[in-house]
Amino acid sequence: MNNTQFVSITGRMRCGAGLGHLWRTMELLCVLLLCCFSGWAVGYKQGDNVTLYVNKVGPYHNPQETYHYYTLPVCRPEKVHHKSLSLGEVLDGDRMAESLYHIQFRENVEKKMLCQLTLSEQQVDQLREAIEELYYFEFVLDDIPIWGFVGYLEESGFLPHSHKVVLWTHLDFNIEYNGDSIIFANVSVKDVKPVPLEEGAGTGVGGVGLGGGGLTVTHTYSVHWFESPLPHSRRGERFRDYSFFPKTLEIHWLSIINSLVLVVLLLGFVIIILMRVLKNDFARYNVEEEGSCDDLDQGDNGWKIIHTDVFRFPPYKSLLCAILGVGAQFLTLATGIILMALLGMFNVHRHGAINSAAIALYALTSCVSGYVSCSFYTQINGQRWVWNIILTSSLFSAPLFLTWSVVNSVHWWSGSTQALPATTVLLLLGAWVLVGFPLTVIGGIVGKNRAGNFQAPCRTRNIPRQIPTQPWYKHGAVHMAIGGFLPFSAISVELYYIFATVWGREHYTLYGILLCVFAILISVGACISVALTYFLLSGEDYRWWWRSVLNTGSTGIFIFVYSVFYYRNRSSMSGPVQSTEFFGYSLLTAMVFSLMLGSVSFWASLAFIRYIYRSLKMD
Repeated sequence: MNNTQFVSITGRMRCGAGLGHLWRTMELLCVLLLCCFSGWAVGYKQGDNVTLYVNKVGPYHNPQETYHYYTLPVCRPEKVHHKSLSLGEVLDGDRMAESLYHIQFRENVEKKMLCQLTLSEQQVDQLREAIEELYYFEFVLDDIPIWGFVGYLEESGFLPHSHKVVLWTHLDFNIEYNGDSIIFANVSVKDVKPVPLEEGAGTGVGGVGLGGGGLTVTHTYSVHWFESPLPHSRRGERFRDYSFFPKTLEIHWLSIINSLVLVVLLLGFVIIILMRVLKNDFARYNVEEEGSCDDLDQGDNGWKIIHTDVFRFPPYKSLLCAILGVGAQFLTLATGIILMALLGMFNVHRHGAINSAAIALYALTSCVSGYVSCSFYTQINGQRWVWNIILTSSLFSAPLFLTWSVVNSVHWWSGSTQALPATTVLLLLGAWVLVGFPLTVIGGIVGKNRAGNFQAPCRTRNIPRQIPTQPWYKHGAVHMAIGGFLPFSAISVELYYIFATVWGREHYTLYGILLCVFAILISVGACISVALTYFLLSGEDYRWWWRSVLNTGSTGIFIFVYSVFYYRNRSSMSGPVQSTEFFGYSLLTAMVFSLMLGSVSFWASLAFIRYIYRSLKMD
């Protein structure tokens, strides 16, 4: 396909039915974004039915390994009715279904029977295995998650050793209200006698609770209503104060302040040293300045002597520009998510709100990657701009699809609710095909048409200059180690909180600190890149294009190494399901950081190089 045919095809795509489909899909994504921010109160009258949804169960130490609540032998209706879920809720593994619990607004209930079950030996063993793996359940009442354990395990003694597994068959629901709205809800098993699940129970061998060839258990529940002074608009505060899961996101202000001080000192050191060195270089190089820029390399050495090669275009132009474009897209995406969270646009009670917003913004910001990539590709005399657009659109989406395919297959094999249904897969594929890719193409065409000339202060000679042998401390691996470690050290404290949120059960609320750390990360990456680029040029090595991307892009390697450390030493995750998801998406996270910081590093180095050579020529 030549460029003329491609322009003709894209021109037809932007008109008629194709354009209509694009705009309709973009409208749906905008509606999806608005739905993420909705947090309106549901009004109830006394005696109104309040629906309690059962959601999922799973091992306590594996947050991403979840199964439908009704996969356990529990009380269930004859016909299960599922709740309509948002995209973010489905991605979060939610599978809400109506329950047999009958709860009425402000109506107390005392030990009402839910159902009576006769469990077979296989079902008893299933419950025992779930309790031994510390299975917890999640219910949802008025968008409020309610957590509790299926049972508990009691181990005592060494000789003789006792291993006791018991099942909770009674739940106390404690619900707080204010006026006509629900503020908070939780469940407790206080002063409740559990039912022991002895090994071999359910075989009809006799004993208390055994009959008809199985273990008979009666499930009951109570409901207690309490008035709360908090209005509905502040019920998120009550939710954050509750701690079914242990609170690990304690604010280590001293560590954060220490990181800030180190970063400020580092930035000051780099800026002051570079300014002093450059001032001396300018003074030395311009003492006998008489001719044009082409005569500057007579009898001197250092970064000045390679002025005719420093702007020589690099190999693999298309890949470089695709990295810059996708990195710019993720910078825009991350900034948008943090700002929206900082403005309180995500309701803490809306399951998967950030997931939905991230997917919608990723599709809508695809035009940024296409514009940046194709614009710069045109500036550096790239000819295959159609291939550049295709490479840009698939640089991250292809690894994402491959990783998701493996992770989703493992979840599907284990029966986890994290396995996406076919309708959700088609929806995500449609969002990329109908919005993400077309916007990348449109952004690329606009970038190509609006691209100017590459502004190089000095012209490039046809014959490249020979690069002298470099000392070991100027090799790429050393620069990558330095350029990757310093930005990582700036975010290492906050990175633990982020991992505890994504791979744990915490709700992250420190968005102001996160914005500051994100700004510090970008600043450190830019300054370190400028310093390393100067050291590279001072050794008469003009191959800075790819080196600038790799210098701070190597931060992704440190982040992945930290994820391995977190998995082994800071979490209790285990099993093939959780491990596959953790390491698969940790690789993608490292890739995102590499793309973002690689893009920042390149633009900072390019601006620095243009500045020093332009200043040298003007003096």
